Amino acid sequence: MAAVAVAALSASQAPGVNDHGRQTAADATPSPDASASDGSATGNSPYYTDLPPLNSPSPSPSTGPGPTPSGTSEAGIPATVLDAYKKAEAALRDSKPGCNLPWQLLAAIGRVESGQARGGRVNAEGTTISPILGPQLDGNGFALIKDTDNGAYDGNSTYDQAVGPMQFIPSTWAWAGRDANGDGKKDPNNIYDAALAAGHYLCRNNWDLSDQDDLDRAILSYNNSREYLNLVMRWLDYYRKGTHEVPDGTGTLPDNRSDDGAGTSPSPSTPSTPGAPAAGGSKPKPSPRPEKPGGGGTTTPPKPPTTPPDSPSTPPPTSPTPTDTVHHLEDAGTARLTAMAGDAFAKRISTRAETKAGKAVAKVRIRFTIVGETDTTFAGGESVATVATNSSGVAVAPALQAGEKTGDVTVRATVVGRTVAGLDYTATVTERAADTLARTGDAALTCTPGGEFANQVEVKATYKGAVADGVAATATLIKSADDPTVNDKGPYFKDADGKAVRTLTGLKTDAKGLLKLPKLYADDTTGTFLLRVNTEGGATLTVELTVAAAETSSPSPSAGPSA
Repeated sequence: MAAVAVAALSASQAPGVNDHGRQTAADATPSPDASASDGSATGNSPYYTDLPPLNSPSPSPSTGPGPTPSGTSEAGIPATVLDAYKKAEAALRDSKPGCNLPWQLLAAIGRVESGQARGGRVNAEGTTISPILGPQLDGNGFALIKDTDNGAYDGNSTYDQAVGPMQFIPSTWAWAGRDANGDGKKDPNNIYDAALAAGHYLCRNNWDLSDQDDLDRAILSYNNSREYLNLVMRWLDYYRKGTHEVPDGTGTLPDNRSDDGAGTSPSPSTPSTPGAPAAGGSKPKPSPRPEKPGGGGTTTPPKPPTTPPDSPSTPPPTSPTPTDTVHHLEDAGTARLTAMAGDAFAKRISTRAETKAGKAVAKVRIRFTIVGETDTTFAGGESVATVATNSSGVAVAPALQAGEKTGDVTVRATVVGRTVAGLDYTATVTERAADTLARTGDAALTCTPGGEFANQVEVKATYKGAVADGVAATATLIKSADDPTVNDKGPYFKDADGKAVRTLTGLKTDAKGLLKLPKLYADDTTGTFLLRVNTEGGATLTVELTVAAAETSSPSPSAGPSA
């Protein structure tokens, strides 16, 4: 009875169990809510399926006599690994505060992906003692991802393998990788680099991880499986209840893997496959029990092999993948891409993958890369995005966000996992502009000769009715409405040395679209003068200035009728 109760309780905590305690068919399949990127950060590689203990973790390891409370060891995170998670959270808090990334999420993913870097087997710089490699993604029970890095990260020039404590596939690390420890390298086997890269990956697409829907999307984009999502959420809740630091190399190692591998401690001298047995560490399987047909005591003799022992086995032919059939890329009707600095582009890049005969190819990963020196990015701040083609063979890139640098920006579309000519798109970033200028006040602007104007000129710029912030402007005291040349007399501004200037350049509207000009002064010339303000985009405003002698309050007593 006790065994049955424990089994039932364990089943209620198994990944993939819904709110009603039953696992449904839908829970066992990838979610449609997953990111539209390249499927996952890990290529949907295997992961550790060990569940957190039923008891809540202790906030710190027990130091007193008696047994260690249940859950304490599992709650311990190796010191360097824990430091990397917390530093990544701090960095993302500054660079992407709207993401609200908790370090416990990185810990949960790190636990599921690599057992916290194999129990914290890292050196002083945070690099794993030996590389952590997932199985090669050759389509044999796993996804089929042919080599994308010529073996640079995983040492495999035929197929890709997930790499490092956060298990990035090379094609994702190529754009998501970060140098967090400042050594000039982006190393997927360094926990600091990998943790920061994972944080940026989870914070893309403007996801807010304090929102459960966005959190689900982010986790599913890491490994597109409902079981994976449920498992990571359980570890996230577990770590939120309490955790503590343990010495590097002493963390607990998981036992079970999603592809049914049995895990043991990896050999220090060989690369580690998450969850796979180390050399000499696998347990022998018991021999199958002999069959006893008809209840007799004799066994059925084994069938002779159909292939002679010395004959080489011929691997079965593999069908070409959709990627293998791509011959070229075509523009799928992308409109002209133009946006003002600081604005989002209204149109998106669309690319179609086609065979040599011009037939559309679905389920192909297209990588969009912003090349050259520019601060224009995709939404979320990334310069690379990978999107799978739909049933029409079309991949639509995320929206572009214009930076402050103006000019043409090149976005290159390429096929992940296949060498075909890339397709370049040009996006143009123009200066911020305004189409309307108006004074914020209506007080008359007057001054006596040799004095200063009591009121400063302030204007507001708008573009299509919206505030036009950061718009470049000039202010010039002109000769007349028909002659915009600079006036050499009348009102003037002062430069830093107190000298008279009648043209101001390099002005910009503030965040509210407002521009307040410096004080104006008058020389001895009286009359009516004009100040003209121009902005990028063609907005113009002409302001009238009056310089006149002060009026007397009453006529002079000696003045005659003729006066």
